[in-house]
Amino acid sequence: MLIIDKLAYQSRWLHVEPRRKALLYVLLMVLAFSCPPLVQMGLLAGMVLLTCYLLNVTVLRYLRWLLVPLFFLAFGLLGIVFSVAWSPAVPLPHALQLGPLVLGPDQVGLDTAWHTLWRSLAALAATYLFVLTTPFNQLIVLLKFCRIPTLLLEQIMLTYRFIFILIEEAMAIHQAQTLRFGYGRLGNSYRSLAMLVGMLLARVMERHTRMETTLDVKLFTGEFHL
Repeated sequence: MLIIDKLAYQSRWLHVEPRRKALLYVLLMVLAFSCPPLVQMGLLAGMVLLTCYLLNVTVLRYLRWLLVPLFFLAFGLLGIVFSVAWSPAVPLPHALQLGPLVLGPDQVGLDTAWHTLWRSLAALAATYLFVLTTPFNQLIVLLKFCRIPTLLLEQIMLTYRFIFILIEEAMAIHQAQTLRFGYGRLGNSYRSLAMLVGMLLARVMERHTRMETTLDVKLFTGEFHL
């Protein structure tokens, strides 16, 4: 089971009707995109505390979940803050002269980056609150309620199922290689990784064939009962 599923199934909102959680998520997203930064800060703090309470996790662990998206957000904000211009009409404070080019922070960019930072964090916290408290089976129920085509729902379910098959097979192959000292040196690690990828494709295709055979034995008619 993925860590997201474990957290969702241990959530205090496990038995809350998924449509209510989806409605709350939409409301929080609207507030995150429309409110001023001070309100977004309050929303962010409230959603962090609520998520930690519902999942029974520490705030420090929650902040570690934010590190990866914050890394990409920081690079995006740098592109907003700094401006590059050819002899700008308005001097840029603390600008760096690179020949005819001037590189420096722009006041408009600073204001835009400030709003973008808190808007993004508030929206991310709302997404965490929804995803980490809604198990996959409730997501399927919610998608059915939204009249998503059955074929697309089946594809989502099969893709989700094959994620676990992929992880299971990769862990089994990696463990077997580790027991044979396949990752003892850098050269061996590269060769073992290449073998893992090749074997993983073959093993997954084999598992797919087994699943098709199992479905045929069970008189599968081409449609899953969702």
